[in-house]
Amino acid sequence: MNAPVPPSVSDAIRARRSLRHYSSRPVPPEQLGELLDLALEAPSSWNYQSRSIVVVSDPQVRDGLVAATGGQPQPREAPVTLVFVAESAAWEGDLDDIYAQARERGAWNEAFIASFQEGGQAFQRDLAERGLLREYAVKDAMIAASFFMLAAAEAGLGTSPMNGWDEQEVKKVIGVDDRDDLAVALVLAVGHPAEERVHPGRRPRERKVFHDRYGG
Repeated sequence: MNAPVPPSVSDAIRARRSLRHYSSRPVPPEQLGELLDLALEAPSSWNYQSRSIVVVSDPQVRDGLVAATGGQPQPREAPVTLVFVAESAAWEGDLDDIYAQARERGAWNEAFIASFQEGGQAFQRDLAERGLLREYAVKDAMIAASFFMLAAAEAGLGTSPMNGWDEQEVKKVIGVDDRDDLAVALVLAVGHPAEERVHPGRRPRERKVFHDRYGG
């Protein structure tokens, strides 16, 4: 018997729905690890990778997320909930491993690394002066979360990108409530679906896509 053909990226995009209810069936660690690796492949500004992912599976910690999300059922029912953390100070840390890896892979030469280091730091200092470090880190984290959701859909898993959470409470649950340099970008439930959601539809392209000028 031939193995089932996994859906294409476009199939996964069209089929994915946000789920509120999940079965108790666990997500195998190997599968979850592969999905996390795919999420971390997401594009990142200056390759600073200003995001991390907290994998929440402990029932008590999941209960904390239920409280922090106003009683929503997803963190309690889904075997895993991910918290995507935006790291606005990542650019100030030790970045030698990033440059070393790019050098070893032949992606960046020494001249590029030198100019990249200088340009990247100048760019981040400008963001800091304009109060935009958090915004850029959140963008990094959200792109990674989108990659995870599509990879999970391709693997037959359900996800729910959650709104309605108290950021300080979520930070407390994952142990970073004392870190002003960290922000919660997204809370994402992951698991095997226990419901089937019907696509509610989207507004037509003609109403949402413009060319050259907004509204044109």
